[in-house]
Amino acid sequence: MMKKSEARKIFSAQRAALTPRDVNTKQDLLLICFQQLILPYFSLAHAYLPLYERNEPDPIPLLDFMHFRHPGMQVTYAKIDPSNFSMLHFLQDDEMFFEKNQYGIPEPTGGVAVMETDIDIVFIPLLAFDKSGNRVGYGKGYYDRFLSKCRKDVLKIGLSFFPPVDSIEDVDFFDKKLDFCITPERVYAF
Repeated sequence: MMKKSEARKIFSAQRAALTPRDVNTKQDLLLICFQQLILPYFSLAHAYLPLYERNEPDPIPLLDFMHFRHPGMQVTYAKIDPSNFSMLHFLQDDEMFFEKNQYGIPEPTGGVAVMETDIDIVFIPLLAFDKSGNRVGYGKGYYDRFLSKCRKDVLKIGLSFFPPVDSIEDVDFFDKKLDFCITPERVYAF
């Protein structure tokens, strides 16, 4: 059993200790594991731009693979609203530009807004996860609020460079579980 605060501290430190070569190797292995996942066709995916300086797993190579399989698929990126801890979603196009917000997270500066209920699959940033599919994010609850507005069948995929912990003990009733978590070693299904 591990508390979220402890998991954040441990896995932030583990990610910080990764060398650029470690990150590149783990990223390549993430893609290989993801390619083994049999997914239905999705028309709209939600992704995030990683914080490279924090060695955050990058969903972009996975999205490139999905585009290869499903050329018509579109992608949305979120912009947070810190006044109510919500997220607004914008369709990626050639005009989309990104700026870092107050947390250093790249966000779109505008674009065509998308409803949460239109999204089919969500790549979710996380620091840690457990063997039951509970995730430990950065602690603000943005993704849990966002996922509560999505359709019940939205596919929730986490990306982690590390295996799961046995159990996160302070899971709240509003925390949303993952459907899958991709690691360099394997795909975890929940």
